Amino acid sequence: MESAEQVQQSVRSRRITAAMVAARAGVSTATVSLVANGKTSGRVSEDNVVRVREAISELGYVVDSVGSSLAKGVSSIVLLVAPDISNPFFAKVIAGVRESLGADYQLLLSVTDAGEFPHADDVRKLMALRPAGLLVDAPNAEFLDDLSAAGPVVLLDAPGLEAYAPSVNLDVAHGARQLAAHLADSGHRRVAYVDSVTGTATFELRRRAFLAAASAHGMSVPADGIISTTIDVGASAAAFAAAWPAWQQAGVTAIVCCTDTHAYGVLQEARVAGVQIPGQLAIAGFDDLPYSATSNPSLTSVHLPATSLGLKAGEQLRLLMEGLRLEQPQLTLESSLVVRNSTSA
Repeated sequence: MESAEQVQQSVRSRRITAAMVAARAGVSTATVSLVANGKTSGRVSEDNVVRVREAISELGYVVDSVGSSLAKGVSSIVLLVAPDISNPFFAKVIAGVRESLGADYQLLLSVTDAGEFPHADDVRKLMALRPAGLLVDAPNAEFLDDLSAAGPVVLLDAPGLEAYAPSVNLDVAHGARQLAAHLADSGHRRVAYVDSVTGTATFELRRRAFLAAASAHGMSVPADGIISTTIDVGASAAAFAAAWPAWQQAGVTAIVCCTDTHAYGVLQEARVAGVQIPGQLAIAGFDDLPYSATSNPSLTSVHLPATSLGLKAGEQLRLLMEGLRLEQPQLTLESSLVVRNSTSA
């Protein structure tokens, strides 16, 4: 009889099938399927279970998920569509989704280039995998109009698009109002804003919410006081370097960035330019990423619960995939301001 090592060497160049496992274990392919899918209770003897598992281990058999999905009409795949994963905020969203889905589902990401929206055609191609459900992060209406995806769908961070599907959103305005009040109380009257080029609804909401709150507190934005870059430290630093001379002349004493990543670039370039923070210039962001607590100086930021966003969206999708009714199809998570040294000495 071949040793386990010999078996492994002989099968490396071959695709292992259920029939091969069945032959090695001396059982039927139906028995292999029951064991591989965890459906042995009352149907397969313990002796056969052990033999099949040993054969699976020796041969390195992996269940053909595509074949299973063809048979069942749906796979165990959950598709997560995102416009841009360069933002570290999204890594925390993914962690929350994975936690909510557990070991029952496989998470597959569909992403676009930085600054671009996802395309419905790309997602339709992935629908051939028969995903059990679909999560869409920060979409635009055009994408959702074109998608027409069958099956359970949940939107994340998609303000204003709640009519399309169950959604989990962030109350960005609450934190934005707190930030505007904090800057006004600190004596700032002229502010500038660094935005994202993506143009998704979440970034539009952040900008509108802060600027409205700033205006209500008597603060103004100079001409050309709003610039946009990709979510990249280097790009943000370069954009600030180009804008700062005019902003300084216009009396800007505070800059708010739509993400912490943008703010890191502004902090970096401000130090290079010899600008004293927060003495000459206050800087704040949105997201409250882990690095914001230890940056130099530490960054004031509107905390957005990224992990909870992914967790709640995944929980909602699980209920839909299990055929259950959502008690609250629309959920909103609160934001809050975390004041640090970049705006307060």
